[in-house]
Amino acid sequence: MKPTLFILIRRVYLLMLCSLVLTACDTQQEERTTAPKESEKRSVPNVEWTMYGNDFGEQRYSTLTQINHDNISSLELTWYFDLYTKRGVEATPLIVDGVMFVSGSWSMVYALDATTGSLKWFYDPEVDRAFLAKACCDAVNRGVAYHEGKIFVGSLDGRLISLSAADGKVLFDVQTTDRDQSYTITGAPRIASDKVIIGNGGADLGVRGYVSAYHVDTGEMAWRFYTVPGNPADGFENETMAMAAKTWTGEWWKWGGGGTAWDSIVYDPELDLLYIGVGNGSPRNQQMRSPGGGDNLFLASIVALKPDTGEYVWHYQTTPGETWDFTATQPMMLAELDIGGEQRKVLMQAPKNGFFYVLDRVTGELISAKPYTQVNWATEIDIETGRPIENPKARDFDNPIPVMPFMGGGHNWAPMSYNPKTGLIYFGEMSVPQSYATPVLDIDREPGHGYWNTGFNSLAAAPPPMDDVDEFMASIAKGKLVAWDPVRQEARWEYDHQRTSNSGTLSTAGMLVFQGDSFTNFNAFNAESGELLWSREAQTAVMAAPVTYAINGEQYVAVAAGWGGGGAHEAGALTHGWNARNKSRVLVYKLGGQQQLPALSLEEETPMSEPLPVTASAEIIAEGQVLYEKHCSACHGGGLRTGGINPDLRRSSPAIHKTWQDIVIGGLLQPLGMVSFSQFMSSDDAEAVRQYVLGEANRQYTKQQASQGEAAPPEA
Repeated sequence: MKPTLFILIRRVYLLMLCSLVLTACDTQQEERTTAPKESEKRSVPNVEWTMYGNDFGEQRYSTLTQINHDNISSLELTWYFDLYTKRGVEATPLIVDGVMFVSGSWSMVYALDATTGSLKWFYDPEVDRAFLAKACCDAVNRGVAYHEGKIFVGSLDGRLISLSAADGKVLFDVQTTDRDQSYTITGAPRIASDKVIIGNGGADLGVRGYVSAYHVDTGEMAWRFYTVPGNPADGFENETMAMAAKTWTGEWWKWGGGGTAWDSIVYDPELDLLYIGVGNGSPRNQQMRSPGGGDNLFLASIVALKPDTGEYVWHYQTTPGETWDFTATQPMMLAELDIGGEQRKVLMQAPKNGFFYVLDRVTGELISAKPYTQVNWATEIDIETGRPIENPKARDFDNPIPVMPFMGGGHNWAPMSYNPKTGLIYFGEMSVPQSYATPVLDIDREPGHGYWNTGFNSLAAAPPPMDDVDEFMASIAKGKLVAWDPVRQEARWEYDHQRTSNSGTLSTAGMLVFQGDSFTNFNAFNAESGELLWSREAQTAVMAAPVTYAINGEQYVAVAAGWGGGGAHEAGALTHGWNARNKSRVLVYKLGGQQQLPALSLEEETPMSEPLPVTASAEIIAEGQVLYEKHCSACHGGGLRTGGINPDLRRSSPAIHKTWQDIVIGGLLQPLGMVSFSQFMSSDDAEAVRQYVLGEANRQYTKQQASQGEAAPPEA
């Protein structure tokens, strides 16, 4: 029987009704998983990020849950802002009263609308580009501090600057360092009551470290604490320095001594204590700066001070007699942990030396310490004495072994975060070996003979001259995201990034951990299991730590991105094969974000033109290689393998070679950051370096021609 007209009409109606219902269901599902509803927005309070580590303990944990592991797939870009420079970006943004304050390279400060990204004001401290030669690891800046309507930033050339948060007007600008010495500032200032605290860098370049406190309103210096003793003949500043001097030998002050506090400074308002992390020795090689040994206080130490006066309270030294660039400047975190059934006020740190430390932050007593990465310079930390049990071979620089961790550490400056729900601390781990050898140059045995002040044979750390050197370097340098249990002192889970130089972390009550990587991804992980839940392309390496905040009921996640820093400079030989690119910008995401990054035009590396011929003898070229590794490799890469920010000298044009002496000796390109080396090199030395560069350029050109199936030109 055929259906009647009424039945046909009813079927069509039912089909249309079902279609409408399904469409409505799909729409409701789409709305639920993309943008939060108005009712959901009302339940989310405004939450800011007003301090470098979000709170006084610098735990970098957010209680926001609007973005969580159930809806993370709907997190998309809502705005971005391109910064004005093309160097490394390492800053933690602050969000105050709906405004994001973020610093970029060359210590520039940007004030952006936190919901739209529109620029409110911009401040350029106009740093002399020549200071790049005094910076170990790029013209980076890790962030600003906020206090009662004021923004504070440390400039690369050693100034502490106070700006009006409303319009960027300069309130004060004080020089905290001697501009004639190799001091720089890359770290973020910290606020302790009515004082702003700032350290400095330069231990690798021959300075004496200290931390200074300035009044927040006037910029007047309140106190200064030196981290290593000066020349005894000049008298010591206080009894603490006299005590520290007893742990040194020789004439360390002629080398500078080092001990710069270039990153982590934490204030505990409950105990009214200020904790500073102290860096490596100058030179790094202890046999040069303190030939009779000794602990060399306060190198590689955590020091507790009274914030009102700078008076010494206690210290704990992670690496006595530091000699491998094992700084204790890495991020410190304050918390309360249940240890053995007792609530302890603790300070935690994963410094370069590869051990994770838990200290009683009241007394400085060591509670526990275990390796978080591969370590062979020491077997363990003696809990009774607090001292490492060293491997004697690690200090035999005449017969060097590959030491782990390397000078970049098992963990470096990238901030870590803590989730009290999981009890875990999340941070990036690195596993790289490095050899430290006795110097071959006489000038490396004396202070003041070069910008760099390591006291080691820099040639021994250069990559081997082999065709597949980039693949080799990648094979020995690995990086992970580690979820560390500080009570049990063990990793709960790890995520293998393969590469080093991954970003700081952010953890949230939504059970997420955010971290960027050097493969140009910004990622989110399950805080409990380590499962990768979400990843978005950033078009550049992400090194800085993310933050999160909420405005008008919507949660945002923000990160500043841009390849550079130590991975592109001092460790350029490790990262050369990455072909990393820089696109400095701020990226901000929310649920249902609709923004897209513009297509990035990737300029393929053009083939090398045939280099000029080598005209020097093999002996001169060998001399040039030694001089290059001593004076040039920190910026242009070991073995002429740059990390992608500074020029690859093998590709220098004939015009560059024609003006080589004017550049290296005359300082022709000083306005661009390439300073004169006339105080350290003769014209003959500069020519020897040029001949070495030409030799490597011809080697690379020959390899290129062979790979293209063309006949290689005869060697000069």
